Amino acid sequence: MKSLKSLLLLLVMTALVVFAAACGGADEETTNTNEETGTENAEGTDAQEVTELEGSVVIDGSGTVYPFMAKMAENYMTNEQENVSVEVSRAGTSAGFKKFLVEDGTDFNDASRQIKEGEAATAKELGIEVQELKVALDGLTFVINKENDWATELTEQEVIDIFLASAGKKNWSDIRPDFPNEPIVTMGPNENHGTYEFFWEKILEEQDLVEGINLQQDYSTLVDLVSKEKNAIAFFGYGYYVNNTDKLTAVKVDFGNGPVEPTLETIGEGESFAYGNFTRPVFTYLNVNHAKEKPQVLDYAIYTMENAQDVAKETGFAPLTDAEIQSYLDALNALK
Repeated sequence: MKSLKSLLLLLVMTALVVFAAACGGADEETTNTNEETGTENAEGTDAQEVTELEGSVVIDGSGTVYPFMAKMAENYMTNEQENVSVEVSRAGTSAGFKKFLVEDGTDFNDASRQIKEGEAATAKELGIEVQELKVALDGLTFVINKENDWATELTEQEVIDIFLASAGKKNWSDIRPDFPNEPIVTMGPNENHGTYEFFWEKILEEQDLVEGINLQQDYSTLVDLVSKEKNAIAFFGYGYYVNNTDKLTAVKVDFGNGPVEPTLETIGEGESFAYGNFTRPVFTYLNVNHAKEKPQVLDYAIYTMENAQDVAKETGFAPLTDAEIQSYLDALNALK
């Protein structure tokens, strides 16, 4: 009887050992699976956490850069940080710098030209550290009315002469004898815009614009005016043309090797890009002081450069190279 009890006890103990081993094996397998998939177990593993930010980011400046930055802001608030409000306005490059270079000014200023010496001096006087961020490339585009079938191709000099006061070209027939003897109705953005300054400084070499040119603050107004005036010709960034191809025709410009249409493939810096003579970089300027004080501002700056190439293509700009993008990201990440 005693031997029977001993045998039963031995069998129970053996069963317990087998059960414990099975449970231990299951626990070990679960832990390994979690490690392989990177999921967090009860004890907590090193799963990557996304920091949730809040607050606001305030941006003003260039009307040319506005479509790019508005799309970037929408993507950021939808896909990245839903508790951060990114406000984008378009007072124009120069007007925007006046809002940027003041105490408690905007966080970013979009610009279709580089910051001027006087503006940089103002920043220094105010103790504002400024980081220039080139975001894309734009092609200065000359647009005409859909009914204009004579000026679809012009030489670089003809384009300049149309807008240059000293050239004395008042009628289309003054450009070419076979063009209509009708007045040229010139239009463009006003002095608040970097596009105006780029055109006047770089293309016209700071010579007077033709008398009577219609200069507007709002690019959408220019689109509407040209679409309703058969003899009109205006200039602005490629993005505003590409979004209004149903209303406007872009002039193909002959720089010496045949007419070139502005496209994302022809717009670029250097001789390898056929539309290079009328290409310019566009920027946003970051208030570094704000970026150091407000995490959401720096986060948005980094997000902008990480996504600049894709958003540029979506909004009518030629993208920067990978190397350029990385150089800006290195500078921004150094601010952390």
